[in-house]
Amino acid sequence: MSAPVGSNSNVATGRSRVSQRVSRVHQTALRRISARCAELGGVNLSQGICDVDPPVEILTGAKEAIDSGLAAYTHLAGIPELREEIARKLLRFNNIEADPAREIAVTVGAAGAFACAMMATLNPGDEVVLFSPFYSYYTDTLALLDVTVRFVATHAPDWSYDSKQLREVFCDKTKMVIINTPSNPTGKVFSRGELSEIAAIAKAHDAIIVSDEVYEYITFDAEHLSIATLPDAHDRTITLSGASKTYAVTGWRVGYAVGPADIVEKMLVVNDLFYICAPAPLQHGVLAAMRLGQSYYDKQRAAYRAKRDLLAGTLGDIGFTPFVPQGAFYMMADFGAGRYANSQAAAEEILETVGVATVPGAPFHANPDEGDQQLRFCFAKRLADLQDACDRLRRLGD
Repeated sequence: MSAPVGSNSNVATGRSRVSQRVSRVHQTALRRISARCAELGGVNLSQGICDVDPPVEILTGAKEAIDSGLAAYTHLAGIPELREEIARKLLRFNNIEADPAREIAVTVGAAGAFACAMMATLNPGDEVVLFSPFYSYYTDTLALLDVTVRFVATHAPDWSYDSKQLREVFCDKTKMVIINTPSNPTGKVFSRGELSEIAAIAKAHDAIIVSDEVYEYITFDAEHLSIATLPDAHDRTITLSGASKTYAVTGWRVGYAVGPADIVEKMLVVNDLFYICAPAPLQHGVLAAMRLGQSYYDKQRAAYRAKRDLLAGTLGDIGFTPFVPQGAFYMMADFGAGRYANSQAAAEEILETVGVATVPGAPFHANPDEGDQQLRFCFAKRLADLQDACDRLRRLGD
């Protein structure tokens, strides 16, 4: 007898057709919410698709590469010109000195860099320290690798953490600590003092630091600092970034990692095995974008600040408490006790009532109860679309 269509089990043997590792992870409600929003013709403030116009230079660079026939595999670490440009950017913007031949890997997005870093460094049973609220891609990837996650809670409104809890979660099994600055979903920018503390504890436990800095150019009320520049962290940090958010090309999947040569070498083994290389013509497009002047980044930051303030003002006017982010383009907001049953119900009711998609806050938290009065809003939208969303949201206050 054959198994029913869609079944995960073989009827004759009772054996699951999917691995135990993948059975532990599930797609979030975000995909379903986005699909429903499209059905309703609503405004999607849920998914961080970065729905703004990319700079013309990145498009021209990719088109010229396509027209020139640059369609073959590249070096597994990325085209040399792009790695050299990344090295110049790292020195200029991050104050990180890196050898483009040995310490930089171009990957299939920053997510690909993260996956390669995890595969190259972690063993089953290792423990990883992660700050909550968190981006679920981290926890799902770690679940696939049978790694234990120990959480450090950060708390609204400023998303600060307890230093005592941070010290207590580290132990002999701690192999890594992961930070995301600026952060998804909170927009927290880790301060120099916080990064110095994390670096010192990581050094004391001989732990690797992975710093996801994909939103590094989008800051408002705090200065972005790369933890790899600190003496305690320099030789143990893998820094991740990419083109997706900075140049509004989330679908292009071109990211990179920089770190110690011995780790990058093994990351590239994984990168070659899983991905071969990042898309060849798109690497050339990113190369062109990375040669843009400072005015591009200044204008981008100003535009996002205006959108942040528009959304925060709207949420405040309808009785929400917005936790105004220091960076990135997400905003967590508390809708208050009793207004909705929980964050999932809030997201669904707002979508059906006014056609604005948001993300429930609970799944971002290690303790879901801490986020069950919260929603996450993404303001990386064209201004007219964001204004439409705000107009719709104001109907909730009527």
